[in-house]
Amino acid sequence: MWLNYLVLAFYAVALIGIAVYTRKKVNSSDDFLLAGKKGINGWMSAFSYGTTYFSAVIFIGYAGNFGWNFGLSAVWIGIGNALIGALLAWLIMAKKTKNMTNRLQAKTMPDFFEKRYGSPFLKKLAAVIIFVLLVPYAASVYNGLGNLFGIMFGIDGTVVTVALAALTALYLIFGGYFATSISDFFQGIIMLAGVAVMMVCLFNNLHDPLDPVIKVDLATAIKMLNEKGNGFIAPYGDKGFFASPAVKIISLVLLTSLGVYGLPQTVHKYYAVRDDKAVKQGMIVSTIFAFIIGVAKVFFTDLAQVGGTADNIVPYMLNEIIPNGLQGLIAVLVLSASMSTLASVSLAASSVLSVDFYKGTLNKDASDKAVTLIMRLFCGVFVAISVAIALLNNHYHIAAIAYLMSLSWGTLSGCFFGPFVLGLYNKKITKTAAVTSVLAGLILTAVLIIVFGALTPGRESGFGGILKAGVSQSPLIGVICMAVSCVIVIVVSKFTAPLDKAVVDAAFEPKESDI
Repeated sequence: MWLNYLVLAFYAVALIGIAVYTRKKVNSSDDFLLAGKKGINGWMSAFSYGTTYFSAVIFIGYAGNFGWNFGLSAVWIGIGNALIGALLAWLIMAKKTKNMTNRLQAKTMPDFFEKRYGSPFLKKLAAVIIFVLLVPYAASVYNGLGNLFGIMFGIDGTVVTVALAALTALYLIFGGYFATSISDFFQGIIMLAGVAVMMVCLFNNLHDPLDPVIKVDLATAIKMLNEKGNGFIAPYGDKGFFASPAVKIISLVLLTSLGVYGLPQTVHKYYAVRDDKAVKQGMIVSTIFAFIIGVAKVFFTDLAQVGGTADNIVPYMLNEIIPNGLQGLIAVLVLSASMSTLASVSLAASSVLSVDFYKGTLNKDASDKAVTLIMRLFCGVFVAISVAIALLNNHYHIAAIAYLMSLSWGTLSGCFFGPFVLGLYNKKITKTAAVTSVLAGLILTAVLIIVFGALTPGRESGFGGILKAGVSQSPLIGVICMAVSCVIVIVVSKFTAPLDKAVVDAAFEPKESDI
């Protein structure tokens, strides 16, 4: 096991080195939040986007919970992530987002909403929603890491969670987005190498999907998984239509692929992209990265079941098929996916409190130095709160890791998809429509959790059983809310007062600085 610990130690030292290296390069809030005025090149932007997209939840909660349940059909999730969540997202979002946020001098998503729609209220509302809902997202990542190290190395999950939180806080507080971008590039390379190692080890240890004791060849395993995945066409599950395999997998494809269009931590990557060349590079590299990681994470889970709960299939499997030494590399793979996500989520959450609340409301005359200091402090606060939620979830088993992430991801996208994505293209969207869409996303999510939970056959009794069953439908609820968000901003805009011409021109009039 010493070789595993040596690999982990090298990884930790590398991140600490990045933190120390980038500390002196952060002299302003722009440096901390956007890596300075020059921005980030295409390769680093793409890896930053990809490593934020895929975290421990994707490799552990999603891969285990959904990969095994849907057979080979779950590969469609990875394909959707690559084509819709990466290629199409960069194609229609990157350049528009970069240019409009630059024209408006918007550093965060709430800041964008205020200047795009002339609504200080929408800014405050969005800031609260982002901070609150990114907490369970970060907590789900810590849960996944705790499970991984507990099963693979026998280390107490609490110790792992606290240690990793401290490491994340260190390099994020020191170097901000610049440190995050450098570490994301480093971690993205590790992720690709780790996936290659996992696939080689897996192909040498294939099991019968229905009997993990029996080893089979690759052709036989794929054939059996294809037969197992035929449940995808079933129109009605044992717990009702909305719990059928078909509805579930379509919901997952749409949520995990379209949801990134409305997430502040992924959209933020476009703010800091350097130029048009970097956008094109980012689109190509992030698509290839997403395809490799997105398809592999499901595929390797489908081919070997070793035991444990759905959330923990992957750690058990890795413990069985990966030899010592290489286990450390695979642990670093999941760490890389997670640390980058945690840093991006923490940065997004802390920035809305620092820029949008402190500077925007409480102290409008605050110096740039003070804002940067407050942002660093809130990064630490956010990490601490997320760790507390993760430890509570580990102790009380409040929600499955995958559904904890889906709830956060779906609610955020359900609130912001319409106002942000359509707001980049449509001049006629009104302030009332944008505010209505955000509020409707919150209300509709709460209502659908209760309704779907109450209608789920065989659920646990009591209100707790209703909530648990409802949260398990988070992917479908998120997709519904994203669709409703688009309808609301279009329909309500037709019946409410248009924005002032000056507000619209500020967002849409081209500038020399456009890429």
